[in-house]
Amino acid sequence: MRKFLIIAMGCGLVLSGCGATRKGDRLGNSAEMEEAIAALRAAYSAFNHGDIDSAVAVMDPQIEWSEPAECPGGGTYHGREGAKQYLTQSRNGLAEGTSEPEQFFVSGDRVVVFVYAHVRPKGSNEWRELRLADVFTFRNGKAIAMHAFADRQEALLWVGLSPESR
Repeated sequence: MRKFLIIAMGCGLVLSGCGATRKGDRLGNSAEMEEAIAALRAAYSAFNHGDIDSAVAVMDPQIEWSEPAECPGGGTYHGREGAKQYLTQSRNGLAEGTSEPEQFFVSGDRVVVFVYAHVRPKGSNEWRELRLADVFTFRNGKAIAMHAFADRQEALLWVGLSPESR
């Protein structure tokens, strides 16, 4: 059960921090890219403070939110309400913790976020450290899709970036 909960926290903690960006964007110009990254930073910060409504503000009302099938609660959620449901479920499983973006990579209309999660699940005295990746697809300034990855290298490959160049 403990392993199940830890995996759930790792998969769910996908939304304040610093980061580097990678050029090569189709997000338009660098101003649009920076706006997307700033919006994502705000979303992670809001999640860390338990403000789920603000965490989903950057998302399109019809966002498709995908978590790995092997994660508790894994699957696809539709719309902001679906994303809010997943994030609330994830947050409710924590006694305490944060999910901080470490780096941002832009590839076309997608932003890959390397996330460091430091969490203590409810009912546990043990802290867990997880390094994950989230991939957001943007259109018209809003995230229209989010795909979470337990493996950062897999996320880079999924968007067409070479893990070796990181």
